Amino acid sequence: MSSAAPFYSDLAQARETGTAYWIHADDGVRLRVAHWTNDTAKGTVLLFPGRTEYIEKYGKDADELLSRGLATLVIDWRGQGLADRLIDNTDLGHVGQFTDYQRDVAAMVGHARAIGLPEPFYLLAHSMGGCIGLRALHNGLPVAAASFSAPMWGIKMSPVLRGVAWGVSTIGAHAGFGTSVSPGQSSKSLMTTTAFADNPLTNDPDMYAYMVGQVRARSELGLGGPTIRWLNEALREMRFLAHQKSPHVPCVTWLGTEESIVDPAAIRQRMAKWPNGRLEILDRCKHEVLMERPDVRQQIFDDLGQFFSTSPIAA
Repeated sequence: MSSAAPFYSDLAQARETGTAYWIHADDGVRLRVAHWTNDTAKGTVLLFPGRTEYIEKYGKDADELLSRGLATLVIDWRGQGLADRLIDNTDLGHVGQFTDYQRDVAAMVGHARAIGLPEPFYLLAHSMGGCIGLRALHNGLPVAAASFSAPMWGIKMSPVLRGVAWGVSTIGAHAGFGTSVSPGQSSKSLMTTTAFADNPLTNDPDMYAYMVGQVRARSELGLGGPTIRWLNEALREMRFLAHQKSPHVPCVTWLGTEESIVDPAAIRQRMAKWPNGRLEILDRCKHEVLMERPDVRQQIFDDLGQFFSTSPIAA
């Protein structure tokens, strides 16, 4: 069952007002979802956000998709946004097992069908959402096509640091420190501590101000660094997925040349062996390609509108 949930339309800044609900995963964790649709929508994009993110961040993107005939459904994953936070220190991103996010996916799809959002469904997944989305595709996510924005199929770090991350997170997670903040991370949101000139997310000052303004206006939406447990679970999930074949689902992936958060090599390797897959490299773009310059955003959403509308199931 679902019930009405809060939605901050003033922060989302979408032309159409989103509608938010509380839903529950099968283990009882309360999640928040919101959708944008109208009578002319010919399908629904299941939008999987990245780590630290929340529904309102994607209001402008929902506008772009709706103008191209596509409804959008976005989720607050467990442990972030207004969904249940899983540990006492609610400033840290945490998950018990990375596969728990698949419980959230199942609840999201069930809700989409329960309220009659138009099918076919399509996947648009950013960063951590790309890791969740790849596993969901292997699990049979019912989408006609998939698109990824800087997917977290690897984390960008040096070989030495990678070894340290594996060692510290594995030992820490099994020695009672799983809910402690990962080394080198902070409990404060990047949006409240990083000036535009130093940010790793976007080259567009207006979009950065949009994201910063949301977290400053509603601090409960913000999230700091991940816990040791989250880091260890993420590393294990990415290692598992790296050994799986690419799904037989039409796919396009977007990657900026100035990516500094996820591992570009892992993305290139995955897309090189994806049947019906296409990798688009975006010049002078950082991690948040969906939040980049207006010309980049138009390029992406024009491509997505065409790509989704001509996918085999939709045709």
